[in-house]
Amino acid sequence: MARWLGQLLVLAVVAGVALTALATPASAHGQLAMSTPAKDSTVTKPMESLALYFTEKPASNAYFTVTTPSGARVDEPWSHGQPERLDEPVTEYNLVDGKWQPNLYHTGFPATVPVAYWPEQGLYVARYVSVASDGEKVTGEVRFTYEGPMSKAPKGWKAPTNEPDPALLATVEPSTTASAGPAAPVTSQATPQAAASNAPQATSGFDLSVWLLPAVLVVGAGFMVVRAARRPSPRGAEVRRRSTGPPARRPPGRSATASRKPRSAKAVKTAKRR
Repeated sequence: MARWLGQLLVLAVVAGVALTALATPASAHGQLAMSTPAKDSTVTKPMESLALYFTEKPASNAYFTVTTPSGARVDEPWSHGQPERLDEPVTEYNLVDGKWQPNLYHTGFPATVPVAYWPEQGLYVARYVSVASDGEKVTGEVRFTYEGPMSKAPKGWKAPTNEPDPALLATVEPSTTASAGPAAPVTSQATPQAAASNAPQATSGFDLSVWLLPAVLVVGAGFMVVRAARRPSPRGAEVRRRSTGPPARRPPGRSATASRKPRSAKAVKTAKRR
């Protein structure tokens, strides 16, 4: 019984996790849709710049870096590029009347990040920090491997050391700026965005509590049916016990048909004389 209850509990947990995944849509906006080069790709020729395409135009104070395998920065100031059609459409969700509604995006808005030179071969990382129009933070990275020819730094090159705009950090990481001390004044546009990012997320139209219990019951019932189908019937078990049981004992004494030892010829003659 305990083993059966443990198996049922495991099935219930698996069902609950699956329903939770279905009930939580990707609500973040302005996220990365594609990039040139693509994630985890291999580059064999030097590129003048990288292009990161988002579902909406990156914030004007967004932050981009490109680092070499040894950690050195080779990026130059980024700029907005011309919107282009995405290779594959991206689905994001908007909260409308308390329910998440899907929205399909076909256009990518690029941030063009020039690369000054390619000093090494190996793993390069392009990182970005921005904020969407609804206050959602937009952060991530694109990793790719460079196997092309190496080049030297341009004359007078100095690796950038700039940090993200404090106003941007106040929007996407308010707790970090608070612990680091006073930050630069935040514009009036950033303040409501920060409030929106700190506000509790509204629940989706999918009520997990309504579906979890029926799902657990269905899984449990299916498990019981399968278990019952594999269990042998009592009549069959009785027949097997009879067929495999010990043989019946012979009553004490010798049978009338039991074999006897034959008499010798001498014994037969003696019996006749008598």
